[in-house]
Amino acid sequence: MSDTAPARTPTGQTLDRAAVADLARQGAHHLIECDLTEADLSKIDLSGWTFERCNLRHADFAGSKLNRTTWRGCKGPFANFTGADLDEAVIAASDFNNAVFRRANIASARITASRMTGADFHMAKGMDFRFEEVLLVGARLPGLSFRKEVLQRLDLAQADLAKCDFRGAVFEGCSLREANLDGAQFSGADLRGADLGGLQLDDARVFRGAVISREQAEQLLSGWGLLIR
Repeated sequence: MSDTAPARTPTGQTLDRAAVADLARQGAHHLIECDLTEADLSKIDLSGWTFERCNLRHADFAGSKLNRTTWRGCKGPFANFTGADLDEAVIAASDFNNAVFRRANIASARITASRMTGADFHMAKGMDFRFEEVLLVGARLPGLSFRKEVLQRLDLAQADLAKCDFRGAVFEGCSLREANLDGAQFSGADLRGADLGGLQLDDARVFRGAVISREQAEQLLSGWGLLIR
């Protein structure tokens, strides 16, 4: 028989850095309804861990190894993931409003049915990441590539999308209302499923080569004071 004790699944505990490090030594990797508010977990290896319905408000994961982690039903407003490795991470049904993902590796990450209003992805890197049914109002996503992606139910209203690559992307139930689109690329994109409200004449040039519906075209033109008969 093995002398190794089975890994525990901590539930409902308040944890700090020392407690998490101790759990890691015991082989624990699944936290349920734990409180990590303001915990300093920077530069720690939590690869493969699962966080389920945990409170992560203001928690600091800067520089941590979080590849293959799973985050379900978590509340992490203002959490800090600066420079963290989130390769193949899965975030679902969680609240990460105003969280910081600057310079994070989000390669192959999957973010679904979550709230990320005001989240900061400036200089985040990686390919094949996916957002689906995510509230990204006012989020900062400059320079990210969504090329040839199918974007489903993304609210990007007022988001910073400067220099984003949307070439060949398909928008389904999305909003780009009042987003910053400076230098963004939309050639070959299908925007028929996007809310383009609030655009100015200069913004229309960004969409050169994209596909929009007749109804969208009429709305845009009428917004510029043109009469369509």
